[in-house]
Amino acid sequence: MFEVGRITNTNQYGEPIVNCGDLIELIYQGHAIDTLKVNDSRVEKYNSVVNELALDWPIIQKLTNIEIPVEDYDCALQSDWYMPDEYKSMNVVEHIQTLAVTDEEQKRVDIELELYVKYGLLNVLKFLVYLIDTMRKNNIVWGVGRGSSVSSYVLYLLGVHKVNSIKYGLDITDFLKDK
Repeated sequence: MFEVGRITNTNQYGEPIVNCGDLIELIYQGHAIDTLKVNDSRVEKYNSVVNELALDWPIIQKLTNIEIPVEDYDCALQSDWYMPDEYKSMNVVEHIQTLAVTDEEQKRVDIELELYVKYGLLNVLKFLVYLIDTMRKNNIVWGVGRGSSVSSYVLYLLGVHKVNSIKYGLDITDFLKDK
């Protein structure tokens, strides 16, 4: 999320957007501006001056309307993540189910996996398997857990966090809201 002082602006796709005033404030603060999208008609004029004068200034992206549903946009982004093919093609549901040992664990995993499927998050789980495997292989330390994600027993089994949500009676709907 993009934040300038107390201003926080993102569009429905999570992309940071700013107006010209925010942009000037960012430049004064020394932030890079080439990845932001600006909601202002003066962007085209600025970019044409930069090009005409061959200035070594960043080209600013103008905010454009995307005409696809947010869910399709999220799926497109998730399919574009870099991870080896073995992770992209893995059956992550089967992988997670093999990690559950007891009947209680299996029941909880089944409930959670239904929600992960419902919200289109299986690619996220595949990426998390890849990320955790990579961190383990490279001896990278990560945190115990944070926020409502510790309510997910699936994430516990994958090693994303170290909080056993079954042991502590944490409700998965604190993390994945069933609408």
